[in-house]
Amino acid sequence: MINNISDNKTFDNVDYSGKDLSGSEYDSCTFTNCNFSQSNLTETDFIDCVFEYCDFSLVKFSETTLRDVSFKECKLVGADFSLCKDFLLSFSLERCSLDYTSFQKKKIKSTLFRDCSIREADFSEADLTGSLFIKCDLERAVFNNCLLEEADFSSSVNYSINPEKNRINKARFSLNGLPGLLDKYNIIIE
Repeated sequence: MINNISDNKTFDNVDYSGKDLSGSEYDSCTFTNCNFSQSNLTETDFIDCVFEYCDFSLVKFSETTLRDVSFKECKLVGADFSLCKDFLLSFSLERCSLDYTSFQKKKIKSTLFRDCSIREADFSEADLTGSLFIKCDLERAVFNNCLLEEADFSSSVNYSINPEKNRINKARFSLNGLPGLLDKYNIIIE
């Protein structure tokens, strides 16, 4: 049941924190400086939406649709993307804080992560084929049984990816990132 439908609207400085927005639909909307922290977005649809300077800390994304969504300079700390609907799931993230997020088992091919902090995020069993991690900090992020083929990590830092537990065919890494591929061997690289 859809509770609220918004089409081609702009929302500025709206505080949705802790509110129940479940069952709403937003199509081609722009949200600027909005606070969604700890809000309930269960079964909410966001299609062709742009979020700028928004806070999604500890948001509830259960069965949420994110289709062609753009997050710019947003805070998504602790957000659990693994609960989003899989059908046509697509988004891009630029200059966002994604620390402690979960993307477990998500098929998010060709996703753009640009200038993001993605510390201690969980990508276990995710399909990140062709995704771009441009200038991201991936300190203590978990990559376990992931599809990373043709993904680009060449400008990112602090990642630790075990090539034996992930498919990395044609993935790109920089020479400076080589220690992140050899962590499991406990060797010293100088």
